[in-house]
Amino acid sequence: MAIDAIDRTAKHIVLTVQDYSLFAFRAVTDLVRPPIYWPDFLIQSDIIGVGSTSIVVLAGFFTGGVLALQSAATLAAFGATAVTGRFVSMSMIRELGPVLTGVMVSGRNASSMASELGSMVVTEQIDAMRALGVDPLRKLVTPRIFACITMLFFLTILADFCGLLGGAAVTVFMNHQNGTQYFSMAYEYLRYPDILQGLVKPLIFGYIIASIGCFYGMRTTGGTQGVGRSTIQAVVTSSVLIIFVDFLVSQVMIALFNR
Repeated sequence: MAIDAIDRTAKHIVLTVQDYSLFAFRAVTDLVRPPIYWPDFLIQSDIIGVGSTSIVVLAGFFTGGVLALQSAATLAAFGATAVTGRFVSMSMIRELGPVLTGVMVSGRNASSMASELGSMVVTEQIDAMRALGVDPLRKLVTPRIFACITMLFFLTILADFCGLLGGAAVTVFMNHQNGTQYFSMAYEYLRYPDILQGLVKPLIFGYIIASIGCFYGMRTTGGTQGVGRSTIQAVVTSSVLIIFVDFLVSQVMIALFNR
């Protein structure tokens, strides 16, 4: 009995990965083939980008503040509090900015994509679109993926900037250090590989968030309860994948540039 349960679970996981791979491949090809529904892209960009700005700003600012607070307390033991700016900028731009933004946007938008598309599936709106000759994947999924990739790139830059400002506020007003020295250290020690790593990750994370959210939304079954399950699965899966892919991308970047 236990072996049968393990066998069913393994088959379900393999089939899910297979379905997602086919879904993701088609979504990628649709990104570069016309027609592209630009009005839908602009609407989703507003929902994802503008709608997520406040939480990204707050999360980035306070994360930078916490980094400055904790690093200054640790570095003070070595008399190296002057490098607080370097620590904050490196941590935010290389890791925390992209990952934190990805997780925040995932919690807000992967869930909304899954619930919105899932509701359309259970109310048979997707079937109606197919009957009218409209490709649901191209009409509903591709604009969301395109918008999420684009907006997450700019949201990550915004989170990095707010993180630096949060670190500066803590450094100047709480740790009573020199603000000019903080920004000088934050800027001087940044290198091209650090910035590249911080800007490549949100492109990958944006694709993960949108594709996972749309994937679970489009395969919703079981009525309103199924919509709830799809929403939970989308948020959990996309968040875990973001952290896992961040590890892989970091390994690749370190192998390429730190030689």
